[in-house]
Amino acid sequence: MLAGYTVIDFTRVLAGPYCTRLLADLGAHVIKIERPGEGDEIRYTVSQLEEGRSDQSSYFVRINTGKQGIAVDLAHLEARELVLDLVRKADVLVENFSPGIMKRYGFDAATLRTMKPELVYCSISGFGQTGPSSSMKAYAHLINAVSGMMDLDRSGATEPRSQYLQAADVLAATHAFGAINAALLRHARTGQGATLDISMLECLIASDDITFGAILNGAPVQRQPRVGMVVHQIGDRHMAMQSAGAPHLWTRIAELIGTPELADDPRFVTPMLRREHWTELLALLREGLNKYSSVDEALTALSSAGIPSAPMRTPEESIENPQLNFREAFPEVDHPGRSRVRVTATPFHIDGKPTHPPFGAPHRIGEHTRQVLSDYLGYAEEKIDALQKSGVIEAPDTH
Repeated sequence: MLAGYTVIDFTRVLAGPYCTRLLADLGAHVIKIERPGEGDEIRYTVSQLEEGRSDQSSYFVRINTGKQGIAVDLAHLEARELVLDLVRKADVLVENFSPGIMKRYGFDAATLRTMKPELVYCSISGFGQTGPSSSMKAYAHLINAVSGMMDLDRSGATEPRSQYLQAADVLAATHAFGAINAALLRHARTGQGATLDISMLECLIASDDITFGAILNGAPVQRQPRVGMVVHQIGDRHMAMQSAGAPHLWTRIAELIGTPELADDPRFVTPMLRREHWTELLALLREGLNKYSSVDEALTALSSAGIPSAPMRTPEESIENPQLNFREAFPEVDHPGRSRVRVTATPFHIDGKPTHPPFGAPHRIGEHTRQVLSDYLGYAEEKIDALQKSGVIEAPDTH
């Protein structure tokens, strides 16, 4: 769907690379720029895929597969010409440095779009490119704290804790992905470029379903466990059940737990009353679920009654889920040091087919530098050799 478009990828860690991985999986030619010698810092996290190397984390490989990797020292004076040559031929530039860094190098949106007005320039940052907090360091954990989500996750009782899911990064990546595609659509109609400013903080707040819409309009924050969402243990397993949502759910649940008269109980007759009396209702729901001898028995009964429910699975169980495997959610890609590795798929199908990386996993820092400069920019071998000798690029012999 994006074949023929070229993306220059100045991103690192998660939010930016996941965005450009999505673009690559849709056919865009993504050229990822890393720092010579060091590369993207997530190369060095867990789990390492290749014995004897410390730069092949499964984290890095998963979100950078399907891209060409080059190594350029942006701080080097001679790098400017190379970067400008890349931008002149590109359609999209994505970066997630701290605000101000790209301007320091002379590669900010205002500068590059003066040279190439039709460029789609996307910046992803923790707090946005403007405002009093724009220069703050941003990680998902910090965004979760400052957004109010960490407070909500306490459910009114527990101490604040870190969230396992890096939601702010992935939400920023997917919002950037959508905005870039909308910008390319406008460009196709009008020839106009775009400057896109994506804030992790704003993306995380936008993902909330109830709280912000309520407090913005004068309602109090409800600091309590999520109403309608049941997690229950039977034996040595846990299950989840949804008791709020569609209007018919409540009457079905009342019948299933053997107390149909609850449907007309004045404490529970409306969604708002069930919310107000959630503690009492949850105790009754648990009592009803306890009559089953196993999670499987409970899930069978709930499913037969049309009540949404599911088992709690571990990650080890999840990757063996027949549904995910049927959807080809964990494709294999070539890896130079390990033959094949498994990654997660882009989570949507197009025209009835899964969306998988266009080619293999990333490997060495700067592994495609010589190829990109030669084939894409038309640089002579002598010029590439000179750039490598002066330290502008890293172009290892990959053979």
